[in-house]
Amino acid sequence: MMTINPTGTPVWAEILIIPIALIALSIARHIIQQLLFPNKDEPPLVFSWLPFIGSTIDYGIDPYKFYFKYQKKYGNIFSFVLVGKKHTVCLGLEGNNFVLNSSVSEISAADIYRGLTLPIFGKDVCYDCSPAKLMEQKKLLKYSLTADKLDSFVPVFLDVMQNYVEHAEDFQGNEGVFDVVECMAVTTIFTAAASLQGKEVREKLDQGLADLYHTLDLSFIPINFYLPGLPLPVNRRRDEAHKKIAAIYTNIINRRRALGGESAREADDDMIWSLMRSTYKDGTPVPDHEIANLMIGLLMAGQHNAYSVGSWILFRLASRPDIQKALYQEQREALGTDLIISARRDLVSKLPLHKMVVRETLRLHDPIHTVMRAVKVPLTFTSTSRSYKIPTSHVLISAPGVTAQSAEYFPEPDKWEPRRWEAMTDFLERGEKRGAMSAFLPFGAGRHRCVGEEFAYLQLCTIIAYMVRNFVFRPMEGEGVPKTDYTAMLTRPVLPARLQWEKRSKE
Repeated sequence: MMTINPTGTPVWAEILIIPIALIALSIARHIIQQLLFPNKDEPPLVFSWLPFIGSTIDYGIDPYKFYFKYQKKYGNIFSFVLVGKKHTVCLGLEGNNFVLNSSVSEISAADIYRGLTLPIFGKDVCYDCSPAKLMEQKKLLKYSLTADKLDSFVPVFLDVMQNYVEHAEDFQGNEGVFDVVECMAVTTIFTAAASLQGKEVREKLDQGLADLYHTLDLSFIPINFYLPGLPLPVNRRRDEAHKKIAAIYTNIINRRRALGGESAREADDDMIWSLMRSTYKDGTPVPDHEIANLMIGLLMAGQHNAYSVGSWILFRLASRPDIQKALYQEQREALGTDLIISARRDLVSKLPLHKMVVRETLRLHDPIHTVMRAVKVPLTFTSTSRSYKIPTSHVLISAPGVTAQSAEYFPEPDKWEPRRWEAMTDFLERGEKRGAMSAFLPFGAGRHRCVGEEFAYLQLCTIIAYMVRNFVFRPMEGEGVPKTDYTAMLTRPVLPARLQWEKRSKE
């Protein structure tokens, strides 16, 4: 029997009145604060109807559309509420420089990303160490990417590609359909592992290590950016995969040490052996668990970006038969009939259009659409002769992809046109000199600039060269270049992402 109070209202209705009233009061206060009492010393705040949620949905659907919309309204600096916290976006050349080049005493990447990366990469590397130690680790990795080592990678890349195509079910016969993202995810991790980490790791990938890495990859989800410790099944699988991968690397290290000189001769050119011989500035050898975790971080971070860009490249090429044909002709003229025999590290310089394809794809499809930094001390940003204060309660955002897609720097910015870079030599040279003040920063800038830029161009150019040498690609009937999936941590084509292929006739 329903309980009725003296006023004639059901008791359950009166109980609900209190929380509903509190929610309504909170929303009203949120709206009034924005409209009547804005903080004029801080950047303009994007209006939102709901507290905590703020602009989370609008931003999450399409970050670039969101950035361009409010850049047009407010200029190169504005704030918005994302999951209950104010985020201040700094755009344009000055914004890129302000966020990417501020000192570690002013901003922190670790405070933003540590929770996400620690369970995946492991302890004492990347963002789970001091900024000074991170810089030392990056230098140790960079020293392993010498010209001689890069020179030896191209035949390895091509061998991996040939082995993949020969055994992949999607590439049997003379024509067919293949999953582009899956293809690029496999080939980029196999080529990176085989070249950087040696034969032992490549063999382990064939035997299941690739599946463990895929498990880690699946944990790069938005919820883990904010709440990485949730006892979700995906996180339990992540933690177990990390333990198994770390153990595989540790066993390789122990075996090499046991073999001594013989191991040195076999593995002299890979990064594991390089780190085994390395020390920090204070003379401390790099601990084995750090070597293992650095290898995990290196392969995960690089593969993430590479498979995204590689996927977009193939879709863009499928939409431009003229560019496919031009790439094939460039190869034939520069390298002759045998790609594997002719290819060396100077492949990139011999195939300038191939590099332009990679560069133009990075311009339109930067895998990382948003770079975040925690504010450690109150900051001031000046834009169009107006200064704004940014308190420590805010998160800073840089979005270099906005300048890369701006008509101010790139005519017809929405058009994928690799040949635009033929006339932009001066732009690239100025960009190198200006550092973070450049309009094109696909590999970041400042202390967190990616150390693997040359490796990435070499890897992607080689993969393109192999694919174009052997196949012609076409879109699926009635389909074009897919839309971008922004629900993942890195941008990639919306799934399913498939293309048609046919074997290229050898002319």
